[in-house]
Amino acid sequence: MMWNFNYLLFVFLPGLLIGLWAQMKLHSAFGKYSQIPVESGLTGAQAARRILDNAGLNDVPVEEVEGKLTDHYDPTKRALFLSSENYSGNSIAAVGVAAHESGHALQHQAAYAMLNLRMALVPVTQFSSAAYGIIMLAGWIMGMSMMKTMLPIIIVVFGIITFFQLITLPVEYDASNRAKEQLFRLGLVREDERAGVAKVLDAAALTYVAALVSSLLTLLYYITAARDSRN
Repeated sequence: MMWNFNYLLFVFLPGLLIGLWAQMKLHSAFGKYSQIPVESGLTGAQAARRILDNAGLNDVPVEEVEGKLTDHYDPTKRALFLSSENYSGNSIAAVGVAAHESGHALQHQAAYAMLNLRMALVPVTQFSSAAYGIIMLAGWIMGMSMMKTMLPIIIVVFGIITFFQLITLPVEYDASNRAKEQLFRLGLVREDERAGVAKVLDAAALTYVAALVSSLLTLLYYITAARDSRN
């Protein structure tokens, strides 16, 4: 059986615990530093605008989007979107997150290779995610014998998903490094605010690490299951 005690013990439970730990770290850091305003008084939107304009990206808009921690840079629209809390907020957390998303825009401008690779992988990853969901649903309906015959396909599609998450890590860490560099170089945060920015961005990056670890565990499980099914 594919979903047995070993799956629960060595894949599902570790992945769940790592994910919860990463989310706790993020919400703890964000909760703390969203209560501490930056000395400059800049909002997240203003900090992002300063960074973008300094880089000559005057045509990249900074827009507000609903939700909590829904901040992102859309390379297809060449636009930066900040959650309401970070768009209007003037906290260390808001400025740090806004700077991070601006870092993605700087990557796009510089044709950062890992970002370009990630963008190229988006369509195939979306297809793989949809295919994986369909296969899992079919497995529950048609039984485990069908799932065993589909293992090679499962390994391929989940391998693509895992590779996408692997590529995401350097993209996210590089964006954070660019963010911190710009914030300090442009004088948008003070020296004593550095640690707070770093803690927020490092905690956010942990969520990507957790997702990758969980995917790797699942992929290794499928590979092991395929090997065992041949014995």
